Amino acid sequence: MESDTTVRRIKLHNKQNNVSTHANYAHYGQDRNGYGDIEKKSGVNSYLLREGVAAVLVVAFILVLWGLVHLSLQQLVLGRSSDEFNAVRARKHLESITVVGPRPVGSVENEVKTVGYLLAEIEKIREETKAGPHSVTVDVQRPTGSFSIDFLGGFTSFYDKVTNIAVKVEPKSGTDHLMLANCHFDSVANSPGASDDAVSCAVMLEVLHSLANLSNPLRHGVVFLFNGAEENVLQASHGFITQHPWAKKVRAFINLEAAGVGGKEVVFQTGPENPWLVQAYVHAAKHPFASVVGQEVFQSGVIPSDTDFRIYRDFGNIPGIDLAFIENGYIYHTKYDTADRILTDSIQRAGDNILAVLKHLVMSEKLADASDYRHGNMVFFDLLGVVVVAYPARVGTIINCLVTMATFFYLGKKYVMPSNIGGRCVRELVYAVGVALLSWLVTLLSVLIVALLVTLLGRSMFWYNHFYASICLYGAASTGKMILIHTLAKNLYYGNVQRLELGELFFDVSLALWCCALVYLTQRGLCSAYVPMLMVAFPLTTKLLLAREFKQKGASVKYSILFLVGIALPYVHFMFLIWVVFEIFTPILGRSGTEIPPDVVLASLIALATFLLSSYFMHFIYLARSTKWILAVLGSVFAVVFLLVSCGMFFPYSSDPSSPRPKRVFLQHTTRTFHGLDGQVEYKDSGLWINSFDYTAMRHVTPHIPEINDTIRKRCQEDLPFCGFPWFLPIKFLVKKNWYLPAEEVSPKFPMEFRLLSREENEWGTIRMSFEAKGPSHMSLYLRPLHGSTLTRWSFGDGIPQFDLSGEYFIFYSHGLEAPAWNFWFEIQPSNSGSEEGMISVAISSHYFFGEDKLTPQLDLMLQRFPLWAFPSSWVSTYNLYRY
Repeated sequence: MESDTTVRRIKLHNKQNNVSTHANYAHYGQDRNGYGDIEKKSGVNSYLLREGVAAVLVVAFILVLWGLVHLSLQQLVLGRSSDEFNAVRARKHLESITVVGPRPVGSVENEVKTVGYLLAEIEKIREETKAGPHSVTVDVQRPTGSFSIDFLGGFTSFYDKVTNIAVKVEPKSGTDHLMLANCHFDSVANSPGASDDAVSCAVMLEVLHSLANLSNPLRHGVVFLFNGAEENVLQASHGFITQHPWAKKVRAFINLEAAGVGGKEVVFQTGPENPWLVQAYVHAAKHPFASVVGQEVFQSGVIPSDTDFRIYRDFGNIPGIDLAFIENGYIYHTKYDTADRILTDSIQRAGDNILAVLKHLVMSEKLADASDYRHGNMVFFDLLGVVVVAYPARVGTIINCLVTMATFFYLGKKYVMPSNIGGRCVRELVYAVGVALLSWLVTLLSVLIVALLVTLLGRSMFWYNHFYASICLYGAASTGKMILIHTLAKNLYYGNVQRLELGELFFDVSLALWCCALVYLTQRGLCSAYVPMLMVAFPLTTKLLLAREFKQKGASVKYSILFLVGIALPYVHFMFLIWVVFEIFTPILGRSGTEIPPDVVLASLIALATFLLSSYFMHFIYLARSTKWILAVLGSVFAVVFLLVSCGMFFPYSSDPSSPRPKRVFLQHTTRTFHGLDGQVEYKDSGLWINSFDYTAMRHVTPHIPEINDTIRKRCQEDLPFCGFPWFLPIKFLVKKNWYLPAEEVSPKFPMEFRLLSREENEWGTIRMSFEAKGPSHMSLYLRPLHGSTLTRWSFGDGIPQFDLSGEYFIFYSHGLEAPAWNFWFEIQPSNSGSEEGMISVAISSHYFFGEDKLTPQLDLMLQRFPLWAFPSSWVSTYNLYRY
């Protein structure tokens, strides 16, 4: 009897002593697939692929599909565009909005100039359509409010008199049901904000013009909300949905956003539930571009961003559709986000889609009875932007189960045999799966070692301006390592096992792994399970259709071509998803802080993409006669690129106007003042506080500005609220490397005023403290209870202090024009033991993002010294600490 072995070895000239076992193997090997006689009659190699042919076929397949993906992305408008939406007029709106420059909340540019332009254009539309069947009502809202949000670790937001322009279009007879279309016209400081989000407001103005001019009355109404405080972490949308009287009639919304500059706008969030909204988009959109995968990835929190969608969902309890431009995120929130970078065709397609979907929804009966259609989710995805496939999640579950059952039947028929033979076949499949997983693990570890070497050599982010160099380095390493491991397994572990049998076996391995992913995602209730479903259904069907060809002629060129054609559709869609991942995450790695090694992240993503893309190419390794030249080429590519990277041939940043890749740096000229328990100043200093927003820190800047070096690195002072520095947002956990260059004291013409109004002890032992602050439009308040003291109540949000960040509380404040002083209070329970340092540290910072206080001569001189490839975002700030 043959000893227990890990694999069933069907040798060309089997010399087993056990005759019955030999007969069973021969019967199984020939009757099941019929490959034994092929290789005996004609020799092994005549039924295997030549190495060059195999390489050419696979490379050509990948390049053709990658070309189709890019071609589809460049086709912004498919067919004839709608005559109802005028992109040229919308572009004029875009240019008029952005010509004023950056529009931070509270600035004249945002609160007066942009608001004035929007109101003037809306009034023109109102006058033009006065005789039509619709009424156009305009309301300028300036709400005040507060809420807590778990974004960036969690903090509380307070806003005062921010600006909303709400425009309602409805039949003159009135309506009880409204759709909401939302954009924001404010921008971050130091960026003109063309894509984020002026272009959306320009599109909305033109959509408003088109809907108001319709000759047939709408069934329901539409509210166009031009909100003026989104960049302040979603404040204006909160003010509208929680306070405006029209909000009560809103049944659903469409939100227009940006995470990049130009290109196609993609639907990346819908719901929650309410599948009728996805159905409306699928039915009405002229140029569909949507993915439920993007929705589930975004909502997982992996992407450090958020939109007004969250506010309407969480505070308004209404469903919606979230759209965003995602291309070219390298210049998102920089000075390069200008109107000229947004193609007119991008505006046209966005306008066509928004107008068509809005028209469909406001004429739909479902809007009035939205609650009746609430339950359920939708699986949705587009195929190269040509058509959107959408079906209910429950139907998707049925399809997934059917595909899983078909796969189990296929594998069961092949591997679950009676008696001992079946057991050996199952073990063979299990061990082959183990080989595949081992190849993934070893490959991932190898690629991570390369990424760490690149990081240690000081060449991190070489790919930021040369993306395909990362593919040549990490992609070649991943592919080469996987091929090497399977080649060693083929030659050393499997010995003389028939190559066709091995090719068949490792196809089944890929099928089984994708089926496991399908079962897991379906069990988790994720709509993204459609991806492994496609990656199981098409290859399985193709394999069954080509079974006779493979049985008769082995791995012929004809078989290989037909096999690749059969799996082309799921592969081209999967390659599109890979493009989306890299298009979003590669720019994000340039603003993800100083603590996360971006090469490790990118190398891991490339390795993962290699594993998934190569899954059905794995069996070609066993069907090829050799892989030595493929390994030699991949090894050479890796060695050459690694040498070039080590020598610093790939610089991460670029100031090329056609394709800028700026390094993001924040500079604040700040004065810090620290007060003691007696209210007297204990310490005071001033300096240029510098933050790098990527992992390379100031390594590339120091040669240009030698003063910015490690001698002025500033560590976090853990005993001070937020390290004793004027953080604009609570992101100190992302940016732990800071530089503090001594500088002259700042003297704003409108300095912040802060004072304690009252201090009262309540009968239940807590102390209530009331304060007043008056200063610029942006301030941050930091509270740090000391030595066992606890915050119990405060005047923000729902009154209960939330989101304790390692013993600290962060309150973000902003106001529009003519806001009164900021008054607030909190109650604190002192510790029983007491402390000489007091019971709480209260710090407040002021941020001057615009106007004459924004820049100092010393800050201006420093900005001029930065290289052209850097984007230093700068302003003046103050930090004041008090102890009580």
